[in-house]
Amino acid sequence: MSLIDWIVLFGTLGSIAAYGINMTRGKKNLDSYLRGGNTMNWWTIGLSIMATQASAITFLSTPGQAYESGMGFIQFYFGLPLAMIIISVFFIPIYYKLKVYTAYEFLENRFDLKTRTLAALLFIVQRGLAAGITIYAPAIILSTLLGWNLTWTVIFIGVVVIIYTVSGGTKAVSITQKQQMAVMMGGMILAGIIVIQLIPVSLTEALHVAGKMEKLNIVTFEFDPSDRYNVWSGMTAAVFLFLSYFGADQSQVQRYLSGQSLSQSRMGLIMNGFLKIPMQFIILFIGVMVFVFYQFYQPPVIFNQVQTEKLEDSPYSEEYQILKDNYTRNFETSKSSYMEMLAAIEKEDEAKERELQQQLQTLKVEQNQIRDDVKELIVKNDPVAETRDTDYVFMRFVMDHLPKGIIGLLFAVIFSAAMSSSASELNSLGSTTTIDLYKRSMKKDGTDNHYVFSSKFFTAFWGAGAILFAIYASLFENLIQAVNLLGSLFYGTILGIFLVGFLMKWVKGQAVFISALMSQALILLIHFRNGVGLFGIEWEIGFLWYNAIGCLSVMLFSTIIQFLKK
Repeated sequence: MSLIDWIVLFGTLGSIAAYGINMTRGKKNLDSYLRGGNTMNWWTIGLSIMATQASAITFLSTPGQAYESGMGFIQFYFGLPLAMIIISVFFIPIYYKLKVYTAYEFLENRFDLKTRTLAALLFIVQRGLAAGITIYAPAIILSTLLGWNLTWTVIFIGVVVIIYTVSGGTKAVSITQKQQMAVMMGGMILAGIIVIQLIPVSLTEALHVAGKMEKLNIVTFEFDPSDRYNVWSGMTAAVFLFLSYFGADQSQVQRYLSGQSLSQSRMGLIMNGFLKIPMQFIILFIGVMVFVFYQFYQPPVIFNQVQTEKLEDSPYSEEYQILKDNYTRNFETSKSSYMEMLAAIEKEDEAKERELQQQLQTLKVEQNQIRDDVKELIVKNDPVAETRDTDYVFMRFVMDHLPKGIIGLLFAVIFSAAMSSSASELNSLGSTTTIDLYKRSMKKDGTDNHYVFSSKFFTAFWGAGAILFAIYASLFENLIQAVNLLGSLFYGTILGIFLVGFLMKWVKGQAVFISALMSQALILLIHFRNGVGLFGIEWEIGFLWYNAIGCLSVMLFSTIIQFLKK
């Protein structure tokens, strides 16, 4: 990167952190620290909710996913508006009526202390692990692209987040997320405009290319439990995930508990429900346009340049060069075929269109085979090398083709996204540990100042833990994908406990507590035996369905146990 890129990057990040600290200076009581003094208006809440969910993985992985698989991922969000309406009607009024600091306080009010503690612990385990992954996933990619040491990249992201989150609490998180969302979406929209301008054909022709290569297939109606992204999973299984994430995950609940009023919180949540789909559409569409760009300008064989540079200095360099030459020939043939296809579309020669479309699909298969062969060489040269490179597609394009200054801005987008989601996670972990565990079961008679200090301490503690987990995260596998799975392993059980509390007034604490333990054991059994089965029964279930299974099993088990106790 150039000097101007570094100035833009660090200037953006530094000004956001400084703004958050400056705007939240002064002595705080527990209410102002954990709920921001209930001063947030609806659009601040809405942007804060969106920024919490929009982690760096969103901006790194989503364009790469569209590049590889098209825009079908958008179906994952189809059930989001419905979930936001349900939460606004049923969840938020109860939280406001009870004047809770955390969602889990409701559970003791409705059931008992052990149920509240169980739900809080399930949240802490899930979100504590996710906080480390939220930092690690972008750090490993950014350190590779920038040539930074991975450990120092992790520490840089973590320390900046800890400083302003500990300093200002919930209010600092929310007001900095407004600035971060402006940077994130402004940077992405600017990148989208530039990539469309760089494509050497008109936008209409670019859409023809994307459509013929099946990148614009948004909706899939075929029902398949193993398929994570179709209309049915988006409108059913994903609704359970969103209900749990936005209704019972403290990292999101804390965002709207800081609202000026019930109506302000509801409006902020509804804003998120109806703006999130267009936001994801824009990010996916940018990925599709990057795909079209690379049909006319030769892309790297592998987008993770560090791995290919290692290969060039290895004993496999000659084999790699042969594959590169084959890749270049394939690209030149494909480019000519695209130009012929666009000419056939203009002449309305449908027979020629179909012939060239089939030819391009064959060339794409050959291209993917060459990429697979290169990946095999990478693994031969380094058995622990990461060959999945879709997360590198967008930022590799940014570094290779965007102008100076814009590159720094796009890196600021990724760092801002990592900071915004991490800040919400640490803020919620600190408040849940203080309110649901420490204040309730360890030190019940502390002063207000004592609990403010303990909230700051636990926030910093979880921040340090997230940094340590991220530093040693390379000991584990598939972490970038794992962030999406972690929630599904625990959210269903947590949501089930809340829905029993809201809807099933006859169920008591003992029944729901036992049911939650049984449900969590069931989900872990399904996950670890997925594709293998048990007792002669085989199953393969997409992880989104864990949310529905976990929630409904808690409700079913609770009904049965409560009936047997009578």
